[in-house]
Amino acid sequence: MKFLHTADWQIGMRVAHAGDAAARVREERLAAARRVVQEARAAGAEFILIAGDTFEDNGVDRVLVQKVADILAEFAGPVYVIPGNHDPLVPGSVWEHPAWRQGASAPDRDGTTRSTAAVQLLTEEKPVDLPGGVLFPCPIRTKHSGKDPTAWIPPRGENSRGANGIRIGLAHGTVEGVHQEEPDYPIPRSAAERAGLDYLALGHWHSTTTYTSPDGAIRAAYSGTHETTRFGERDSGNALIVEIAGAGVTPVITPVRTGRLAWTVFEAELREPGDLPRLRARIETLGDAAATLLEVRVTGLLAAADQDELARIEEIIASRFLHGRVDASRLRPFPGDESWTAGLPVGVVRDAADRLRQLADPAYEGVRPEGASFEVASRALRELYALSAAPGAGEARR
Repeated sequence: MKFLHTADWQIGMRVAHAGDAAARVREERLAAARRVVQEARAAGAEFILIAGDTFEDNGVDRVLVQKVADILAEFAGPVYVIPGNHDPLVPGSVWEHPAWRQGASAPDRDGTTRSTAAVQLLTEEKPVDLPGGVLFPCPIRTKHSGKDPTAWIPPRGENSRGANGIRIGLAHGTVEGVHQEEPDYPIPRSAAERAGLDYLALGHWHSTTTYTSPDGAIRAAYSGTHETTRFGERDSGNALIVEIAGAGVTPVITPVRTGRLAWTVFEAELREPGDLPRLRARIETLGDAAATLLEVRVTGLLAAADQDELARIEEIIASRFLHGRVDASRLRPFPGDESWTAGLPVGVVRDAADRLRQLADPAYEGVRPEGASFEVASRALRELYALSAAPGAGEARR
C-alpha cells in the first residue's frame, strides 16, 4: 500500500500577519495544494489522505471550495477527506457545497473532465475498505472537544474489520504531550498500538512530526501543513509519502517538500559596535528574497552610531523581500555611549534623554514611572536620537 498523507491546508486563511504579502501567501496555499497532487501522482500513490482543516473555516468563499475540489479531481485515484476543527461538519459547512456530491466533475488543465466522485468525504466513524486493507476515519463535528476522536476504532482481532490487512487511521487532534491550555481532541500516544493500526495519519498541528512505537517503528505522524502559515513553525511545508508492505510491517515514511515560501527568522544579540553591519551582510546573502518572509529579532546593546545601520536593514527588508519586519523592542543603548545625548540641546530635552538612558537600563533600581519599562525607554531614546540626527534638526533647534 502506498499513499500520500497531507493535512491543514487551511485554504481561505486571511494571513493578516503577512501584511501586504497576504494575497500572495493565500495564492501559494492553492499552488501548494496542486503540488501535493503532483507529488502523489509522481510517487505512484494509490490514494491521498487529508487529515482535516482543508479550509480555514466554514465561511470561506464558495469559489475557493470549488477550486479545491477541482485540484483534488486532478488526482487519478481516490482522495479521502475528513472535516477538521477549522471546518467541522456542521449545518451550512463547506462540505455541503455541490462540488463534493457524487458525480460532480471538474475540468483538468488539458481540457478533459475528471469526476470528483473519487473524492470521498468521510462523515461517519465507519470503516472504509481499501485495496489490501481498511481505513478508519475520525471526522470532526465541533470546533473544540475533550474527547479522543480515535476512541471508536476497534482493536485488531480475529473478528474485527481488516484483521488480516493493513489498517490505517485518519484523525484530527492533539497527540498527548503537545502543550496547550486545555485538551483539544486529545489523542493518546499509544492510539496506533491500542487500535492495532499500521499507520495513524494525523492533522491539526502544522509541523511534520513522527511518533515512535515501543517496537521502534513509526506508526503515527503529523504531515504538517503543506505550506508554512507563519513564523516559528518548526518543520512545515511538507506532505508524507507512506509505503506499507503488509500488515504489521514498519511503514516507510518519506517527506516531500510542497511549500514554496520561506518564513525565515534571524535572531541576533548585539554586543559591540559593528555587529549590525555583520547582520546586514548575513541578510543580504539570503537567496530567493522574493519568496521569503523575513523576521529579524535584535536584542542586546545598540551604539548610537549604529542607529542608521538599523534603519538600513529595515530598508533592505522592505525593498527586497516578499514581507519582513524588524523587532528591535529589546534593544537598549550601549552603556557609556555619550553620543546618545551629546547632540541634544541643553535643557529639558537633554534632561529627558538622560532620564531615558537611566530607565533604559534593565538593572536600574530607582522608581520607574508607570509604563516606563526598559523596552519603552530604549525605544523612546532611539526615536529622540533619530529626530535630533535628522537633516534640518539643528536649524530647527536654533
